[in-house]
Amino acid sequence: MLENKFSFELITQSGKARLGIIKTPRGNIDTPAFMPVGTQGSVKGVFLDDILDTNTQIILGNTYHLLLRPNIEILRKFNGLHKFINWPKPILTDSGGYQIMSLSKFNKIDLKLGAIFKSHLDGKKIILSPEKSIQVQKAINSDIMMVLDECPKLTKDKKIISKAIDVSTEWAKRSKTEFGNNKSKALFGIVQGGLYRDLREESLSKLKKIGFDGYAMGGLAVGEKQNEMFKILKETTNLFPDSKPRYLMGVGTPSDILGAVREGIDMFDCVMPTRSGRTGLAFTWEGKLNLKNAKFQNDKMPLDPKCEIRNLNKYSKSYLNHLIKSNEMLASMLISLHNVYFYQQFMREIRKNIKNGTFDVFYEKYIKLLK
Repeated sequence: MLENKFSFELITQSGKARLGIIKTPRGNIDTPAFMPVGTQGSVKGVFLDDILDTNTQIILGNTYHLLLRPNIEILRKFNGLHKFINWPKPILTDSGGYQIMSLSKFNKIDLKLGAIFKSHLDGKKIILSPEKSIQVQKAINSDIMMVLDECPKLTKDKKIISKAIDVSTEWAKRSKTEFGNNKSKALFGIVQGGLYRDLREESLSKLKKIGFDGYAMGGLAVGEKQNEMFKILKETTNLFPDSKPRYLMGVGTPSDILGAVREGIDMFDCVMPTRSGRTGLAFTWEGKLNLKNAKFQNDKMPLDPKCEIRNLNKYSKSYLNHLIKSNEMLASMLISLHNVYFYQQFMREIRKNIKNGTFDVFYEKYIKLLK
């Protein structure tokens, strides 16, 4: 039964791995959960009806890109992104903080004003303040909103990271004020601090004093080694509130997810299923397959005999290999859909093993295989 407010229930644990459920007015989200990325209101190359058929319960959109186009006036006419793209389930929106890093050559940071962008589309000046970010997310009608933060590039310079924490904390306060008191929606704080435990603890402590509906780990999956990411998660996730969902932003490969679940993370998003699909890479229970490889030219087997979505189980690896070599866009579409399906199947197996208390066995079986 759907609730008219946002809530999170921790059901059980297997070690530090957590099984839970996020409840929203638009639908429940079983955790650990993977969110396909629909940056501009589209999960690239895949019909949203097919995304629904993979048992995806939430997708992600991006505030900065949706602000540029279609723009908030159009989104308001549709009462938000859900009706605009015909998606009935929850949507989480990034605040635009990641674009402060990824589009750094187009912006500068002002503590008071926010991030001052030169649009990468037409060169127009755009000021994305904490307040503006929340206003755009309200126009998108997001179910889970993120505070605007400064996500620094990978660095060992603690002064740069400390400054980013100061900026992010101030913007988090302003984001919460602008968000107001809406129990049907959620606002998540974003923890920064790079690979330094003391800085992560400082950032999280400041955010907990402000108080949020969930807490995200930002500033990871930005070029550090996998073992470095796992180390900082191991050192800090026990400091997160047990009663709030924990979100690792921008992660990742199946083994990234598996290792992070082991440290107590509940939510993930990544472009990898569709980005890999566009380059001919398929995720399977046997590992990642490069379907461009000549060895698949005569392979009559499908990627997954059990997947009936769009009749994917009727397409052989040989046919997919042919489509790739022929530069047919259908290759990207079929492999991307398969990858999203695999990711959601993978998450269901993770949840099942946490419930059964066998997560460690599952982890040991797949952590190296599913790189």
